[in-house]
Amino acid sequence: MTERRRAILFAIIEQYAEVASPVGSVTLAKLFGVSSATIRSEMAWLEKEGLISQPHTSAGRIPTDQGYRMYVNYLTQSKDHDLMRISERSVRAIEARVHARGDRADRIIRAAVDSLVELTQNLGLATIGDELYMNGIGNLFSHPEFDQGEHVRAVARLLDNIEPWLREASLNEPLNVYIGSENPIGSMSGSSLIVSRFRSPYSNHSYIGVLGPTRQSYAKVMRLVHHTGQLLEQVLKEEHSS
Repeated sequence: MTERRRAILFAIIEQYAEVASPVGSVTLAKLFGVSSATIRSEMAWLEKEGLISQPHTSAGRIPTDQGYRMYVNYLTQSKDHDLMRISERSVRAIEARVHARGDRADRIIRAAVDSLVELTQNLGLATIGDELYMNGIGNLFSHPEFDQGEHVRAVARLLDNIEPWLREASLNEPLNVYIGSENPIGSMSGSSLIVSRFRSPYSNHSYIGVLGPTRQSYAKVMRLVHHTGQLLEQVLKEEHSS
């Protein structure tokens, strides 16, 4: 893939996350300083490779799960520190809320989830011992992707089964991203699960993360979830040793 094609794919992903409507060639032509015909040619290649698709009712394009996967892999492997940066305001918001909840591990974990809910506008979740704490279901179903009943039902099935799946999966990576059809449960839900592993008094394989539509700002959400997992591990270790 050429650098320009990759840049166009990533621009489609990022713009679609912002506006929730298919991205057209005219918008991209202005962004890249080339003709609309050139953009359409590059988009045709991306579509042939299965990285973007064209909704029947629109001239624009949207990313596919495969396109999102390429983008997420790039973010994960990137050495660009700007991509990995998290805003100081977000850091302070999470830390203040976590430290304000005293010395009980369950309260600290719930506070971290609540912070992620506010900062990502997704559903937040975490394992606390043998239980799963969730908050932000209203956020999740407020996204336009979930106007259709079939997606809502698929998300509901995913949420019904996510606790036992997390318990059995023992995810190995510090940050795990399951995009759309990659989800082992609820693969037709049109949602993505981003989960960070952390050590807690309950388990060396505790998890915190968010569930949102596949159309989301992966760079921001991945950084927030990863940072929150690291913060939780640090705070809980300090509390446990004090």
